[in-house]
Amino acid sequence: MSTTAITFIGGPTALLEYAGLRIVTDPTFDGPQVYESAAETTLVKTAGPAIARQDLGPVDLVLLSHHGHKDNVDWEGLELIAQGVPTLSTRQAANDLFGGSVIGLDNWESYDLGAVTITAMPALHGPPGSEPHVGPVIGFMLEAADEPTIYVSGDNASLPLVRQIAGRFAPVDIALLFAGAARIEAIDADLTLNSTDAATAAVALGARLVVGLHTEDWAHFSHTRAQLEAAFDSTGVLVSTPRGVRVDLGS
Repeated sequence: MSTTAITFIGGPTALLEYAGLRIVTDPTFDGPQVYESAAETTLVKTAGPAIARQDLGPVDLVLLSHHGHKDNVDWEGLELIAQGVPTLSTRQAANDLFGGSVIGLDNWESYDLGAVTITAMPALHGPPGSEPHVGPVIGFMLEAADEPTIYVSGDNASLPLVRQIAGRFAPVDIALLFAGAARIEAIDADLTLNSTDAATAAVALGARLVVGLHTEDWAHFSHTRAQLEAAFDSTGVLVSTPRGVRVDLGS
Protein backbone atom coordinates (compact mmCIF):
# COMPACT_ATOMS: atom_id res chain seq x y z
CA MET A 1 0.00 0.00 0.00
CA SER A 2 1.40 3.37 -1.07
CA THR A 3 0.73 6.82 0.34
CA THR A 4 -2.12 8.71 -1.30
CA ALA A 5 -1.56 12.46 -1.51
CA ILE A 6 -3.03 15.49 -3.24
CA THR A 7 -1.71 18.92 -4.17
CA PHE A 8 -4.30 21.58 -4.99
CA ILE A 9 -3.15 23.61 -7.99
CA GLY A 10 -6.17 25.80 -8.70
CA GLY A 11 -9.79 25.67 -9.85
CA PRO A 12 -10.56 22.02 -10.71
CA THR A 13 -6.90 21.11 -11.02
CA ALA A 14 -5.01 18.94 -8.56
CA LEU A 15 -2.09 16.54 -8.62
CA LEU A 16 -3.17 13.22 -7.13
CA GLU A 17 -0.59 10.62 -6.12
CA TYR A 18 -2.26 7.23 -6.07
CA ALA A 19 -1.01 3.63 -6.30
CA GLY A 20 2.28 4.72 -7.83
CA LEU A 21 0.71 7.07 -10.40
CA ARG A 22 0.84 10.87 -10.63
CA ILE A 23 -2.56 11.98 -11.88
CA VAL A 24 -3.74 15.47 -12.86
CA THR A 25 -7.43 16.38 -12.74
CA ASP A 26 -8.93 18.81 -15.30
CA PRO A 27 -5.70 20.60 -16.28
CA THR A 28 -5.85 24.41 -16.03
CA PHE A 29 -2.45 26.11 -15.93
CA ASP A 30 -2.99 29.46 -17.68
CA GLY A 31 -2.50 32.76 -15.91
CA PRO A 32 -5.44 35.09 -15.16
CA GLN A 33 -7.26 36.13 -18.32
CA VAL A 34 -10.59 36.47 -20.10
CA TYR A 35 -11.72 33.74 -22.48
CA GLU A 36 -14.09 35.12 -25.09
CA SER A 37 -15.83 33.17 -27.82
CA ALA A 38 -18.71 33.96 -30.13
CA ALA A 39 -20.09 30.48 -29.54
CA GLU A 40 -19.52 30.22 -25.78
CA THR A 41 -20.07 32.17 -22.58
CA THR A 42 -17.20 34.50 -21.65
CA LEU A 43 -15.23 33.04 -18.74
CA VAL A 44 -12.89 35.02 -16.49
CA LYS A 45 -9.95 33.37 -14.75
CA THR A 46 -8.93 35.38 -11.69
CA ALA A 47 -5.76 33.60 -10.51
CA GLY A 48 -2.98 31.50 -11.95
CA PRO A 49 -1.94 28.00 -10.88
CA ALA A 50 -0.03 27.27 -7.70
CA ILE A 51 2.31 25.12 -9.80
CA ALA A 52 3.18 25.92 -13.42
CA ARG A 53 2.77 23.18 -15.98
CA GLN A 54 6.53 23.14 -16.58
CA ASP A 55 7.15 22.52 -12.87
CA LEU A 56 4.76 19.60 -12.44
CA GLY A 57 7.32 16.86 -12.87
CA PRO A 58 6.29 13.57 -14.44
CA VAL A 59 2.58 13.01 -15.05
CA ASP A 60 1.26 9.51 -15.70
CA LEU A 61 -2.39 10.29 -16.37
CA VAL A 62 -4.82 13.16 -16.92
CA LEU A 63 -8.46 12.80 -15.89
CA LEU A 64 -10.41 15.25 -18.06
CA SER A 65 -14.10 15.45 -17.21
CA HIS A 66 -14.82 17.30 -20.47
CA HIS A 67 -13.04 19.48 -22.98
CA GLY A 68 -15.52 22.14 -24.05
CA HIS A 69 -14.92 24.72 -21.31
CA LYS A 70 -11.73 26.62 -20.52
CA ASP A 71 -12.25 26.24 -16.77
CA ASN A 72 -11.65 22.51 -17.20
CA VAL A 73 -8.90 22.48 -19.80
CA ASP A 74 -7.21 25.71 -20.85
CA TRP A 75 -4.41 26.43 -23.32
CA GLU A 76 -1.63 25.21 -21.02
CA GLY A 77 -3.75 22.19 -20.13
CA LEU A 78 -4.02 21.34 -23.81
CA GLU A 79 -0.22 21.63 -24.05
CA LEU A 80 0.10 19.03 -21.29
CA ILE A 81 -2.21 16.65 -23.13
CA ALA A 82 -0.41 17.32 -26.42
CA GLN A 83 2.81 16.01 -24.89
CA GLY A 84 1.29 12.55 -25.09
CA VAL A 85 0.25 12.08 -21.47
CA PRO A 86 -2.46 9.37 -21.38
CA THR A 87 -5.76 11.19 -20.90
CA LEU A 88 -9.14 9.72 -20.05
CA SER A 89 -12.21 11.71 -21.03
CA THR A 90 -15.48 11.57 -22.94
CA ARG A 91 -15.86 9.97 -26.36
CA GLN A 92 -16.37 13.43 -27.83
CA ALA A 93 -13.11 14.68 -26.33
CA ALA A 94 -11.25 11.71 -27.79
CA ASN A 95 -12.72 12.57 -31.19
CA ASP A 96 -12.01 16.31 -31.00
CA LEU A 97 -8.63 16.64 -29.29
CA PHE A 98 -5.36 16.26 -31.13
CA GLY A 99 -2.36 14.22 -30.09
CA GLY A 100 -3.77 10.70 -30.03
CA SER A 101 -3.35 10.30 -26.27
CA VAL A 102 -6.99 10.96 -25.34
CA ILE A 103 -8.98 7.81 -24.63
CA GLY A 104 -12.75 8.20 -24.66
CA LEU A 105 -14.88 6.26 -22.19
CA ASP A 106 -18.61 5.64 -21.95
CA ASN A 107 -20.34 5.63 -18.58
CA TRP A 108 -19.28 2.60 -16.48
CA GLU A 109 -16.51 1.70 -18.94
CA SER A 110 -13.13 0.92 -17.34
CA TYR A 111 -9.50 1.43 -18.28
CA ASP A 112 -6.46 -0.07 -16.55
CA LEU A 113 -3.17 1.76 -16.07
CA GLY A 114 -0.53 0.12 -13.93
CA ALA A 115 -2.27 -1.29 -10.87
CA VAL A 116 -5.17 1.16 -11.16
CA THR A 117 -8.60 0.58 -12.68
CA ILE A 118 -10.34 3.81 -13.69
CA THR A 119 -14.07 3.62 -14.38
CA ALA A 120 -16.05 6.41 -16.02
CA MET A 121 -18.89 7.71 -13.86
CA PRO A 122 -22.05 9.40 -15.17
CA ALA A 123 -22.24 13.17 -14.71
CA LEU A 124 -24.61 15.98 -15.65
CA HIS A 125 -23.15 19.48 -16.01
CA GLY A 126 -26.30 21.34 -14.99
CA PRO A 127 -30.02 20.67 -14.71
CA PRO A 128 -31.76 17.97 -16.79
CA GLY A 129 -32.01 19.15 -20.38
CA SER A 130 -28.79 21.19 -20.33
CA GLU A 131 -26.77 18.56 -22.19
CA PRO A 132 -27.10 20.17 -25.66
CA HIS A 133 -25.64 23.41 -24.28
CA VAL A 134 -22.86 22.08 -22.05
CA GLY A 135 -21.96 18.82 -23.81
CA PRO A 136 -21.06 15.42 -22.36
CA VAL A 137 -19.25 15.15 -19.04
CA ILE A 138 -17.92 12.22 -17.01
CA GLY A 139 -16.48 11.59 -13.57
CA PHE A 140 -14.13 8.81 -12.52
CA MET A 141 -13.76 6.07 -9.92
CA LEU A 142 -10.23 4.91 -9.10
CA GLU A 143 -9.61 1.48 -7.62
CA ALA A 144 -6.48 -0.54 -6.87
CA ALA A 145 -5.73 -3.52 -4.66
CA ASP A 146 -4.99 -2.49 -1.06
CA GLU A 147 -5.57 1.19 -1.91
CA PRO A 148 -8.43 3.55 -1.04
CA THR A 149 -11.24 3.94 -3.55
CA ILE A 150 -11.35 7.47 -4.95
CA TYR A 151 -14.26 9.19 -6.69
CA VAL A 152 -13.57 12.22 -8.89
CA SER A 153 -16.88 13.91 -9.63
CA GLY A 154 -15.92 16.12 -12.54
CA ASP A 155 -18.39 18.91 -13.33
CA ASN A 156 -21.44 17.05 -12.05
CA ALA A 157 -24.43 18.87 -10.56
CA SER A 158 -26.78 15.89 -10.22
CA LEU A 159 -27.44 14.33 -6.81
CA PRO A 160 -29.55 11.55 -8.38
CA LEU A 161 -26.46 10.50 -10.35
CA VAL A 162 -24.36 10.62 -7.18
CA ARG A 163 -26.87 8.30 -5.51
CA GLN A 164 -26.72 6.00 -8.53
CA ILE A 165 -22.93 5.88 -8.23
CA ALA A 166 -23.20 5.28 -4.49
CA GLY A 167 -25.48 2.33 -5.17
CA ARG A 168 -22.62 0.65 -7.00
CA PHE A 169 -19.55 1.83 -5.10
CA ALA A 170 -20.39 3.14 -1.62
CA PRO A 171 -18.72 3.48 0.73
CA VAL A 172 -16.06 5.49 -1.08
CA ASP A 173 -12.87 6.22 0.84
CA ILE A 174 -12.05 9.59 -0.73
CA ALA A 175 -14.30 11.87 -2.80
CA LEU A 176 -12.89 14.69 -4.92
CA LEU A 177 -15.98 16.86 -5.35
CA PHE A 178 -16.14 19.68 -7.90
CA ALA A 179 -18.26 22.28 -6.12
CA GLY A 180 -18.50 26.07 -6.44
CA ALA A 181 -22.06 26.17 -7.86
CA ALA A 182 -20.82 27.38 -11.24
CA ARG A 183 -23.37 29.55 -13.04
CA ILE A 184 -23.65 31.25 -16.43
CA GLU A 185 -26.31 33.56 -17.88
CA ALA A 186 -27.51 31.03 -20.46
CA ILE A 187 -28.61 28.51 -17.82
CA ASP A 188 -30.44 29.63 -14.68
CA ALA A 189 -29.19 26.80 -12.47
CA ASP A 190 -26.06 25.44 -10.84
CA LEU A 191 -23.71 23.72 -13.29
CA THR A 192 -21.70 22.04 -10.53
CA LEU A 193 -22.53 21.03 -6.97
CA ASN A 194 -23.35 23.84 -4.60
CA SER A 195 -21.93 23.63 -1.10
CA THR A 196 -24.99 22.03 0.49
CA ASP A 197 -25.31 19.47 -2.30
CA ALA A 198 -21.62 18.63 -1.99
CA ALA A 199 -22.14 17.78 1.68
CA THR A 200 -25.20 15.70 0.75
CA ALA A 201 -23.18 13.90 -1.92
CA ALA A 202 -20.47 13.05 0.60
CA VAL A 203 -23.04 11.44 2.89
CA ALA A 204 -24.57 9.46 0.02
CA LEU A 205 -21.14 8.18 -0.98
CA GLY A 206 -20.19 7.31 2.59
CA ALA A 207 -16.97 9.22 2.00
CA ARG A 208 -14.32 8.98 4.71
CA LEU A 209 -12.53 12.06 3.34
CA VAL A 210 -13.61 14.81 0.95
CA VAL A 211 -11.37 17.06 -1.14
CA GLY A 212 -13.20 20.13 -2.41
CA LEU A 213 -12.18 21.43 -5.83
CA HIS A 214 -13.66 23.91 -8.31
CA THR A 215 -14.42 26.67 -5.76
CA GLU A 216 -11.66 29.18 -6.56
CA ASP A 217 -10.03 31.17 -9.37
CA TRP A 218 -12.99 31.67 -11.74
CA ALA A 219 -15.53 34.50 -11.67
CA HIS A 220 -18.51 32.28 -12.53
CA PHE A 221 -18.10 30.11 -9.42
CA SER A 222 -20.88 31.42 -7.17
CA HIS A 223 -19.96 29.51 -3.98
CA THR A 224 -16.62 30.10 -2.30
CA ARG A 225 -14.28 27.78 -0.45
CA ALA A 226 -15.51 29.34 2.80
CA GLN A 227 -19.09 28.39 1.96
CA LEU A 228 -18.01 24.82 1.22
CA GLU A 229 -16.18 24.64 4.55
CA ALA A 230 -19.27 25.93 6.35
CA ALA A 231 -21.42 23.22 4.75
CA PHE A 232 -19.01 20.55 5.99
CA ASP A 233 -18.34 22.16 9.37
CA SER A 234 -20.02 19.49 11.48
CA THR A 235 -18.82 16.49 9.46
CA GLY A 236 -15.06 16.45 10.00
CA VAL A 237 -14.45 14.89 6.57
CA LEU A 238 -13.40 17.92 4.48
CA VAL A 239 -9.64 18.01 3.98
CA SER A 240 -7.72 21.28 4.18
CA THR A 241 -5.82 21.71 0.91
CA PRO A 242 -3.71 24.90 0.89
CA ARG A 243 -2.62 25.96 -2.60
CA GLY A 244 0.49 24.20 -3.80
CA VAL A 245 0.92 22.14 -0.62
CA ARG A 246 1.16 18.35 -0.80
CA VAL A 247 -1.41 16.89 1.61
CA ASP A 248 -1.17 13.28 2.78
CA LEU A 249 -4.51 11.48 2.48
CA GLY A 250 -3.28 8.32 4.19
CA SER A 251 -2.40 4.86 3.00
